[in-house]
Formats: sequence, structure tokens, C-alpha cells
Amino acid sequence: MDTTEILGRIWQSPDLWGDLDAICSCGGRFAGTESEAKARAFLEQRLRDVAGAVRAHTVTYPGWTRERSRVRLLGSAQQELPSTSLVLSPATPPGGVEFDLVDLGRGTTDEFRALHDRIRGRAVLVRHEFPFSLTHVHRRRKYAWAKEAGAAAFLIANNLPGCGVVSGSSGRGEPDDVPAVGLSHEAGEALRRAVEQGPARVLLEVRATRAEATAANLIAEIPGRTDEWVVLCAHYDGHDLAESAMDNASGVAAVLAVFRAVAPQVPQLRRGLRAIFFTVEEWGLLGSSLYLKGLSETERRQIAIAINLDTVVGGRRLSALTSGMNDVGHFVREATATGGAPVTPVSPVQANSDHFNFFLWGIPSFRLIAGYEDPTALTRYLLTPADSRDKVDPAELRVAAMTTAQLVLRACAAAEPVAEHRRPEDVRRTLDMGDPWVSDRVEVRKA
Repeated sequence: MDTTEILGRIWQSPDLWGDLDAICSCGGRFAGTESEAKARAFLEQRLRDVAGAVRAHTVTYPGWTRERSRVRLLGSAQQELPSTSLVLSPATPPGGVEFDLVDLGRGTTDEFRALHDRIRGRAVLVRHEFPFSLTHVHRRRKYAWAKEAGAAAFLIANNLPGCGVVSGSSGRGEPDDVPAVGLSHEAGEALRRAVEQGPARVLLEVRATRAEATAANLIAEIPGRTDEWVVLCAHYDGHDLAESAMDNASGVAAVLAVFRAVAPQVPQLRRGLRAIFFTVEEWGLLGSSLYLKGLSETERRQIAIAINLDTVVGGRRLSALTSGMNDVGHFVREATATGGAPVTPVSPVQANSDHFNFFLWGIPSFRLIAGYEDPTALTRYLLTPADSRDKVDPAELRVAAMTTAQLVLRACAAAEPVAEHRRPEDVRRTLDMGDPWVSDRVEVRKA
């Protein structure tokens, strides 16, 4: 079977959309919920249908259950505001706590510096923003800056009107974490107006419980002719505001489609194919971190490249986040130059999905993503109730899967190394010289 035939099978297969539909029907797949467990059972069977055997890699993590959140604007303009507690937010005392509010606008370094003296002991308000851009300031970075400045609570408002509250993670369960909630755009505007009109005060209540929890990464393999492997991965957990369709049912469905389509070919190729569905990605990339930590140095060296599919629909163009690995970028360009869709490498290190943990260990890796640097892309609705299957274009999903198949086949068949492994200590040194938030993510690997 040649590459053209494999790509044709993916294009014509009804299973690609059928799998996405089934995954979305499980719900948002928030870690620790019945929705996540239901999706895991479905995916385990789908992998077994192809590989015959599936290994469940147990992940023990600091579990957290969202019970409720409440934000009330106090004073003459008193009103209840829609909210959701951010993942791992500490709880407030019963009944909540009142805070004076500081509006930091978007939440850039300049805005934090300008109002630094007003932050301590107060709640800060920042804005969510389009996440896939080199100018994007990540929510977790804003949260860290707020804590460093002495903020007592953290509020982040959706930047888009009409699509509800915004979700995401906050801290890591550390003693100095502060309560954190996501708001709708309209709620953020109400708070902005209140601050402009005079001192603004809010009542914030977060109810949540913590307990150690377990989940499982799913691993299935098709061996090649050597002991080397190409890893094809996607995270299957999500947020419970909607269906987590773009992020990341799309990546999971594409992995299944490619795994099915190339499985008959792989035993004749140099490298085997290892499909992995990671969980607890939305909690700071924990599933992939613990998986890689559990491998021996030899096992990590046997991974020729890791191809991470995360949000592969929602925009017309595909990009590869290559973490500054120029040889990985060259491989991506060469593999997608004909057929499928050309993929544009994006070089700067970005710790926004599971590819980053492979990078920390020096393993060649990249994230395939749609809509990068396109604020009009539907990916702007990620982490909101609008991330539902109606946003997924079936043609985009097919193109993403076909492009992935080209990358996988090229990596499995290449006679030479796909790209160079780096020494983990060199990766760490590079990160320590750069952005402090990114280098902080090195600690994920040590967890």
C-alpha cells in the first residue's frame, strides 16, 4: 500500500468523524469525572481494535473537584456575575471573601508594573486573549505575576463577547496559591465600569475539594523492524464547559485515523509507531510528564520523534511548534511539501501542550496545531462553552489526519535519524537563560 492509497483511505473513512462525534458525546472529559472515564474506555477499545493490546499507564495526580464559584459585584451596581473556578484554585472560606478590585487590563508586564503598588491584598482582574500567538501572554504567567505582587485573588475575563465564561488552570496546589475564577466578557465589562466609576469591591466564593486521584494514559504499539519508535500522541482530557471538541477531540480522532490507516504498513518500516493518549494535560501537562519520567534513558533515546496533535482544526493553516529544533522544522517542511497541506514550523519554545515535556528530555518533538497567528480562527473559542463539535470542519479534520499520516510515514521510514536528540541539561540551560515562566515549566519534569 503506497502513501497515496493510505491518504485516500483516511479521506474516505467515515470513522474519523464518527470517532470525533463519539468522543464529544462523552462530554468535556474533565480529569477525574465520569466523562473522562467514559472516553478512556471508548479509546481503549478503539486502540485495541488496531493493535490488539493496550497498556494503561497509571497517573497519580493532585485531584481537584469543582463544586461552585460565586462572584458578586458589591455597592450601588450590585449584581451576580457568571463565573467558573479555575482548575486547582484553592477554596475560600464558606460564604466567600470580600476584596477591593484592581483592573489590570490585558495583564501585560507593563500593566502589572504600572499598578504594582495597588495589587497587594486585592483581587486583580485581567483578560483572556487569543492563545496561539507569539505575542500572547499566558493565563498562568499572569497568575504567577499576580501572586508575586501579593494579590489575594485572581479574576480573568473572556475577551470575546457572547460565549460565556473562560476556563483553564491556575496554580499547582502550592501554599501561596490564591483563589482564581474565570468570567464572561460581559462580567469583565461590568467590573471594568465599576472600577472606572470609583472604588470597586467584589465578593468571591470558591468551593472545591482536593484529594489524590488516579487516571491513565493509554498506549498502543505497532512494532517496526528496529527498536526505534515514532510517538504519535494527543491528550484526551478537557474542560467541562462544553465538549472540548477542537481541544482536543480533534487531535484524538486524528490519531485514531492515522493509527488505523498506517498500521498494515508499519511492520515493514524501520521504526515502529506508538500511539499514546495522555490525560491530565489541562492540569499542567502532568500525564506526559509522568510518562516520560518513568522511561529509562535508553527508552527515551529510542523515540526518534514525538508528533503531538493538539487542536488540529479551527483554522485553515497548520503549524508545527518545534521548540527551536531547526532539524525538526526541516523534517516537517520536507515531509509535507507535497500532498496533504504544507505545515509551517514555528520556532520559539512554547510550553502549551505535551510536546513540551518531550522537548525537556531532549527528544525531537513538535505540536501540530491549526489557526496559529490567526485571531479570526475558531480556535479563539477554546476554553469556553463554545468549544463544541459544530465548530469542527470535517474537511479540516481530514486534512489534518492526512498531513499527520505523511509525517508519520516519513518518520517511520527514514533511513537516517529524523532529528538530533539534545542533552536534557543543555535544554534546561537554554530555558534558564530565557523566559522565567517557560523555565519554570522544567519543574514539571521533576514532579
